[in-house]
Amino acid sequence: MAKKELQKQGRVLLLPPDCIEPSPYQARTVFDENEIAALAVSIVQNGLLQPISVRRVGLRKYQLVAGERRLRACRLAGLEKIPAILADFDDSESAALGLLENLQRSQLDPFDTARGIKEVIRLWGCTQAEAARRLGLSQPALANKLRLLTLTPEQQELCMVHHLSERHARAVLRLPESRRTAALEKIARDTMSVRQADKLVDTMLANPTSPSPCRKVTPMVRDVRFFVNTLQHAVDLMTQKGIAATTHCDKRDGCLEYTVRIPVKSEDAAEEECFEVKV
Repeated sequence: MAKKELQKQGRVLLLPPDCIEPSPYQARTVFDENEIAALAVSIVQNGLLQPISVRRVGLRKYQLVAGERRLRACRLAGLEKIPAILADFDDSESAALGLLENLQRSQLDPFDTARGIKEVIRLWGCTQAEAARRLGLSQPALANKLRLLTLTPEQQELCMVHHLSERHARAVLRLPESRRTAALEKIARDTMSVRQADKLVDTMLANPTSPSPCRKVTPMVRDVRFFVNTLQHAVDLMTQKGIAATTHCDKRDGCLEYTVRIPVKSEDAAEEECFEVKV
């Protein structure tokens, strides 16, 4: 059997952790440190039950293919040697195997999954249909996952922080981009189910020109003189009480800057200090 074929079948080596570099195609971006610590304890007590997978990238240098959590836990556990299956994979195979491992174990959030799929499609240079077949997904399922990347980074972060599911995120994709953040905020704030999120989106689509039901609308007062007069009246009351408050109003960059200076004297201070408020 050729050496290349033998390596593809896998040969287990004991490698120092320092000679294993992380995979540049790792789809997962967030690792739970508590889970890593728990896995490290298990490895100390029971050993590493499943070897990691690596490929050779230089003299005594290896690159991780699959097993990022196990590698991190082994390093945390202080293992001097880690069992690793040596395989002869190119970039596209390495990226695909790392993604498949995470998909099979449901360890990726929906956005990491989508980014991983997009990367392997680029490396394979194939269509979505071919990628779906090779990843064991239906073409609609793969397309739906990729559509999640049309959410802005801020909207993706909002989903992750509030633990919204992939279906919650997909629900707001029916909305124009400018209204998605408001919808996600309301879904998170009201802890909506997916069905409730769909109904919210239906309501927003049925009233495309109405104010968003997700935000409180504050009426704008065109004449700011009302606010200025109110502030000035407050200052006048202070001066009548013997407080030497002063005001100053500037107009710059199309805005009014109103400054109120109120002299105060602390118990420890020998001289008066000034408390300044800008509006």
